[in-house]
Amino acid sequence: MSEVTSWRLVVRALAAGLIAAIAILYFFGNGSNAGEGDNPVGPRSSLSVETSTGVYPYQVEVADTDESRSRGLMFRREVASDTGMLFDMGGTREVAFWMHNTFVPLDIVFISDKGRVVSVTHGAKPQSDARLPSGSPVRFILELATPEAKRIGLAVGDRVLHPAIDAVSGQ
Repeated sequence: MSEVTSWRLVVRALAAGLIAAIAILYFFGNGSNAGEGDNPVGPRSSLSVETSTGVYPYQVEVADTDESRSRGLMFRREVASDTGMLFDMGGTREVAFWMHNTFVPLDIVFISDKGRVVSVTHGAKPQSDARLPSGSPVRFILELATPEAKRIGLAVGDRVLHPAIDAVSGQ
C-alpha cells in the first residue's frame, strides 16, 4: 500500500469518527446547554388549571405518541414557570412516571378522562428512576416546573382545561 493511500484511509477514518460523534451528541443529549427550546415534542397550546385560588394559564407541549411520551421533558435544563407538558396516554389506566434523564424538578399532575386532578407528585427528583404512580386510573398527565402546583394551590378535584382533554371528556 502506498503512503498516499494509507493517509487517505486515516483521513476517511477520522472523518467517519467525527461524523459519528456529532450524530451521537445531536441525538443523545443535545450537549450540556440543552434548554427549554431544545428537544421539543410539539407545538405549544393553551391549557388552564382552575383551583380554589384562581385560573392559571400555561403554554404546554402535547405528548400524544409513544415516542413523544417516552421523551417527555428529558434533557431540558429549564422549564419556565408558565410552560409545561401535557401527556395524553391514549386511554385511561394507572400509570407511573420516572425522572430518568430529566434534569429539572417537576410537579406531576395526574388527571382523569374528565379533566379532574386525581393526584399530584410535588418536586419529583431529577434523574431518579423511582416510579411515581398515579394511584388510580388517569388519561392525562401534566408536568409543570416545581413549585408551580403549590404556588397555585393545586388540589385533588381541581379542573384542567385543554382542547385534548375537552375532546375526551365531552365538554
